[in-house]
Amino acid sequence: MIIDCHGHYTTEPAPLVDYRKSQLDGLAADPDFKPSPAVLNISDDQIREKLEPAQLKFQRERGTDVTIFSPRAVGMGHHLGTEQTGYYWAEICNNMVRRVCDLYPKNFVPVCQLPQYPGVEPKKSIPELERCVNEMGFIGCNLNPDPSGAKWSDPPMFDKWWYPVYEKLVELDVPAMIHVSGSCNPNFHHTGAHYLCGDTTVFMQFLTSDLFKDFPTLKFIIPHGGGAVPYHWGRYRGLAQDMGRPLLDELLLDNVFFDTCVYHQPGIDLLTKVIPTKNILFASEMVGAVRGIDPETGHHYDDTKRYIDHADISTAQKKQIFEGNVRKVFPRLKI
Repeated sequence: MIIDCHGHYTTEPAPLVDYRKSQLDGLAADPDFKPSPAVLNISDDQIREKLEPAQLKFQRERGTDVTIFSPRAVGMGHHLGTEQTGYYWAEICNNMVRRVCDLYPKNFVPVCQLPQYPGVEPKKSIPELERCVNEMGFIGCNLNPDPSGAKWSDPPMFDKWWYPVYEKLVELDVPAMIHVSGSCNPNFHHTGAHYLCGDTTVFMQFLTSDLFKDFPTLKFIIPHGGGAVPYHWGRYRGLAQDMGRPLLDELLLDNVFFDTCVYHQPGIDLLTKVIPTKNILFASEMVGAVRGIDPETGHHYDDTKRYIDHADISTAQKKQIFEGNVRKVFPRLKI
């Protein structure tokens, strides 16, 4: 079985996008604007007509069996609006993901976004996490290490500011994918810089902390192949050594995993050579950041299954990446 651990709902019906625009436009026109929960009239056919020619088509063509599916990453927009607009927005986005999974239970499994907001304690997101997992059957969440949108104004992820969320993740037995959202800083393009900087930054935060002594069963997926981490694995090993930290295998690799959202063969070859197979989860993030066709290969950049198929690893290792590791990291996944 081929399980894609990183998919986003990037083909939302127009009324969902319009609701978000009305929230933000209302605040722009009136700072005292009072948001309200979304009441959307979206039919099942409207959902189908956007998914069928996109994610579902590519699943069939590329041989993916099921996608772990969450709201659009850049659309989370934790730095936009207010704490209350963000809460309503997370609720309706998660509800829409649940609807997709109900319509296509063999194709999609839900993961939620959290209603984070800059300067607001992460523990305030716990009720939505509990609602999604306990009431709606979600198997994980996206956790934004920088709700400020590339200003990095909140404490680092080893700070006890984050501990209530970690405690809840452990209690619920669900992992978190570390995933930033949009950037309001023009120095950092959201998918080309901010995403990869976020992945790399959080890995270094984990390396310098004893977080996993406090939470030995906590599991994080660092997406996009880990940002710069595999390419600079020697740097991180050396920094850990210079700091008197444990070996990376002992310090991190029972808790931190990397996905395969790397869009060329040499990148996947590096990932599979540097990172232990047990720490790699198959993912494509389709339809996502890079949607075009690579003129050098004639195939879509985000057809990442092809790269694993052609990687110089054993059949057993490929099965582990495609399925086994995903099941271990997402224990609530029942397919």
